[in-house]
Amino acid sequence: MAEGATSIGSSPKYKRVLLKISGESLAGGGGSGIDPPTVSALAEELREVHELGSELAIVVGGGNIFRGLKAADIGMARATGDYMGMLATVLNSLALQESLEGIGIPTRVQSALEIREVAEPYIRRRATRHLEKGRVVIFAAGTGNPFFTTDTAASLRAIEIGAEIIIKATRVDGVYSADPEKDPSATRYASLTHSQVLNRGLAVMDSTAISLCMDNKMPIIVLDMTCRGNIVRAVVGETIGTMVGGEAP
Repeated sequence: MAEGATSIGSSPKYKRVLLKISGESLAGGGGSGIDPPTVSALAEELREVHELGSELAIVVGGGNIFRGLKAADIGMARATGDYMGMLATVLNSLALQESLEGIGIPTRVQSALEIREVAEPYIRRRATRHLEKGRVVIFAAGTGNPFFTTDTAASLRAIEIGAEIIIKATRVDGVYSADPEKDPSATRYASLTHSQVLNRGLAVMDSTAISLCMDNKMPIIVLDMTCRGNIVRAVVGETIGTMVGGEAP
């Protein structure tokens, strides 16, 4: 298949998918804030996933607006900073919901923090029912607890809803032995086990998230979301990015 082509017309390999995207991915070239054209382009690709028939849940970060880890730099308590970061994910989730519904994709936002005026509270059975009815579900506010990342939230929610795969959409085309932007000799892995990720200290997800996935045999695909069609390719089962899970490579 030519680069940039999509796999519409194919059957999905994964019936239920948890997509983890960073807040920065919604910022476009600006690096911060929410860039409407970038969000719209993402929504169009997610529509292709939806049209394949896969049930799609999403966890989005909040780093384009605020990072809890930066709170200490300005003398703020880490817990307060983390709650602010959770609220940033709510803003991103609402922006993505609006864009998806604008192109006809029914979407629900469920928040781990109770904000009933703008989002449903997170209820696992309700979330799975939405997915069964063909609605995209966006999980906002992380786990609802400070000191846990949105990577951990993605792992937790994927396990809770019975997802078959976590797709971690990043700005690089997989997992490397070192930062490829700093080390030109870095090599990309085609596949890894969860244990290898932990033992080698590879930057896939934080250790809590990887441990959760390992304990529950949850595979993860790490791919480059800046290349249009990659998310669809992963859903239909094409070999792409780095697969974490299963047997040692």
